[in-house]
Amino acid sequence: MTLTPYTRPLTAEDAAHFLRRTAFGGNEAQLRALTGQSARAAARDALAFGPAMKAGNPFDPASGATPGAMLQLTRGAWLFELLYGDFPLREKLTLTWSNHFVVGTDTVRNHPSLQGYLGVLRRHAATTDFTAFALDVSRSPAMLRYLDNDLNRRGKPNENFSRELLELFTTGIGHYTEEDVREGARALSGWTFTGGRGNQRYLEEPQFVFQERQHDAGRKTYLGQSGNFRPEDVVRIAATHPATAVFVSRKLHRAFVADAPDETAVQGSAETFRRTNGNVRAVLEELLSSEVFYASRQRIIRSPVEYVVAAVRAVGQPKLDPKQVLNLTQTAGRMGQLLLQPDTVEGWTGGRAWINDNVLLTRMQLAAALTLANSAPPLRDVPDALVLTGRERDPALAGLGKLSVKQRTYLGLIAPEFQLA
Repeated sequence: MTLTPYTRPLTAEDAAHFLRRTAFGGNEAQLRALTGQSARAAARDALAFGPAMKAGNPFDPASGATPGAMLQLTRGAWLFELLYGDFPLREKLTLTWSNHFVVGTDTVRNHPSLQGYLGVLRRHAATTDFTAFALDVSRSPAMLRYLDNDLNRRGKPNENFSRELLELFTTGIGHYTEEDVREGARALSGWTFTGGRGNQRYLEEPQFVFQERQHDAGRKTYLGQSGNFRPEDVVRIAATHPATAVFVSRKLHRAFVADAPDETAVQGSAETFRRTNGNVRAVLEELLSSEVFYASRQRIIRSPVEYVVAAVRAVGQPKLDPKQVLNLTQTAGRMGQLLLQPDTVEGWTGGRAWINDNVLLTRMQLAAALTLANSAPPLRDVPDALVLTGRERDPALAGLGKLSVKQRTYLGLIAPEFQLA
């Protein structure tokens, strides 16, 4: 079973819904440009993003005088791309994959490693080959360091990477045994990197290497298959396991459809994933042009980073100075989402975990800073109800006609409808 396509031309509210999920929202012109298009064309166009990065990014992580400064600049550079980049869906997917193939800056404090890791996530953001994606990210020095596979040697297996490859990246819990974890660790031995270690070498580029002499070349049995498996073999076997299709599809539904997705719809995407041999782009194109996507509105609680980006984009993407952008990375961190630093190897939980009294207060303070404060940037584009709530005539905002534009915008940014996508 695959997903039922949405066949009606997009209304203005359909277009608002699509952009809230794929682009952190859209301005009036962007909404009107989508209105009347077919859902399939809108999805296909949004997924046709390229590799270009926004010109004029003021952050250069390589200029960081210390590892800590480098990390701040790395976060600033990414948030700048999220705020102003021309391919918001690519960045939304990069954020999603960073919460799937997790690394953390508590361990990875090397600029080229982080740059290479983000490069892999962007290059494969809507990959046509999930196995190739899994292989590339598994071989990245950032992942090898974060999950200790640089310590995995013949006769002294380290099982950390092998376990997370199955539990978090591919099949999920319930589809493998402890023996699979042990055998996978044997097969993954020898994958490591050279260079870039230690606080003094945080700008040195590490190089992936396969150390043949440290590899256990013996016969292994892994997920029901046997052979003299090498590292790339077990990644391929795990990435193409039938359960991986469901596990990855559920992640995509949580990112684009609902915090608690419908399992029948997830199975539909999993069928497409399997039929296309792990073509994530095909899964996304079908999902973003489906009835289930357009029937599911305001069922995702925006994460702190998504809220920050959506708020800045809603008020017309004012040009913020570098210090203000860095402050926004810290604001998101105070709300529980510091870029490249998920809570655990399992990533951020999301959903209701994003909302509590302190988070709501911080969101109100941010909305005030963008609208009411004396230092607030000028409102270049005055957002209407469609931009703020996804509805052309929102009854809550309709009664605010006597307030100033800034006051109405502030109330729109703190409204429950804006907290949700």
